[in-house]
Amino acid sequence: VKLLYAFLHVRHNLKYFDKMRCLRKRSAVSFLGVLVICLLFMNLYIEDGYVLEGDKQLIRETATHQLNPERYVHTFKDLSNFSGSINISYRYLAGTPLPRKRYLTIGLSSVKRKKGNYLLETIKSIFDQSSYEELKEIAVVVQLADFDSSWCEGMVQDISQKFAHHIIAGRLIVIHVPEEYYPVLEGLKRNYNDPEDRVKFRSKQNVDYAFLLNFCANLSEYYVMLEDDVRCSKNFLTAVKKVITSREGSYWVTLEFSKLGYIGKLYHSHDLPRLAHFLLMFYQEMPCDWLLIHFRGLLAQKEVIRFKPSLFQHMGYYSSYKGAENKLKDDDFEEESFDIPDNPPANLHTNMNVFENYEASKAYSSIDEYFWGKAPSTGDFYGIVFEKPIKISKIKVVTGTEDRQNDILHHGALEVGEKIVGSKKGRQCTTYLRLGEFKNGNFEITDVENKVLFDINCMRILVTKSQKEWLIIRSISVWTSQTPNQ
Repeated sequence: VKLLYAFLHVRHNLKYFDKMRCLRKRSAVSFLGVLVICLLFMNLYIEDGYVLEGDKQLIRETATHQLNPERYVHTFKDLSNFSGSINISYRYLAGTPLPRKRYLTIGLSSVKRKKGNYLLETIKSIFDQSSYEELKEIAVVVQLADFDSSWCEGMVQDISQKFAHHIIAGRLIVIHVPEEYYPVLEGLKRNYNDPEDRVKFRSKQNVDYAFLLNFCANLSEYYVMLEDDVRCSKNFLTAVKKVITSREGSYWVTLEFSKLGYIGKLYHSHDLPRLAHFLLMFYQEMPCDWLLIHFRGLLAQKEVIRFKPSLFQHMGYYSSYKGAENKLKDDDFEEESFDIPDNPPANLHTNMNVFENYEASKAYSSIDEYFWGKAPSTGDFYGIVFEKPIKISKIKVVTGTEDRQNDILHHGALEVGEKIVGSKKGRQCTTYLRLGEFKNGNFEITDVENKVLFDINCMRILVTKSQKEWLIIRSISVWTSQTPNQ
């Protein structure tokens, strides 16, 4: 429209100068044309950078639903200073402020559903799947985010009756934010051709989670986001702690313990204020799970860090949006006998020809990545040198992948060693004990501490016969028993 207006304006001026029959007609028109074009470019530049005010900046719709980090870098620089809490008041519907910080806060936000209600089952699963020792380290915060006060009162009554001892013990808090604190939820932009009621639903959900994150910011060291229709794996907290320990010294923003939506997304609690402000800033632009991806990227974690098996499973059959069917399931979920390895700190090295960036460290990790080397020869090895001597109870090594089933270790053995020599960069063991051979590309052994009489300093995978196929070491898992006496 602006371009058309400019064109008509130039055309009008041309007619005017033609009637005047001025000797300077051409130069005047050229000057006017250049001036109009400059003004148009200035206008477009201003629009592109600052078209909307405050938190509600325009996000251009694309097929990949992306925010452009470069375009919004000035906004996010401001956001990075938002370390304080959002100024809103919370109503405690059940429970009281925590007397001390916990290790992990589990946050749930729930609204009235047209069909089915799974909130009580979700709370029950959290507590039932945790040991007494684990319960001491968690806090569960339930936000009843519906504006229907009678529904909230009924839910509080049910929660208080079924989980009274957890409320008394300070493990369970139920909160509510009055409607007056919510931003505008009507007449919002209809991104992605979503109907108006869908836009309102997902926009309010973003605000719900922003308020929940804001409340939980100082309750614990870490925070995990769940939905209100989730089933938990046995001893999930112990698994989470092992994973966090394994990532010590590495940078991360989000660790994922489920591949569905925003279930099982783990954060440092110190990041929650910024995340809360971020969700509020873009609350009407896109669904929460998409915004969480952009938040991670803007804080320089480009890749997904997701762990398998998953610790949380979606169990709801009906969605909280209009009661629609939602049959999504996480096929990586394991409810029982989840046993994540310890994988103590170690230096990893190999003499194999590594393909691209599939380096040795990727096999000794619980996330979904692997080591990939070109066709190994007899005597080639993959070595692990532990930072401290350890007692091992169990070892499991898996080679190959589902889509490359022939890239396994066809002939190999696993050995453990002692008596380290050399510098830190080139340390290795002088003595090795062979624990067994690989079968069909895999190796597993238990009761190692009773088969190996020394404290283990090293472990290596040894190629015992050359192969033409390349080698993928998909995972190396080590379980420890007690720490040996130093």
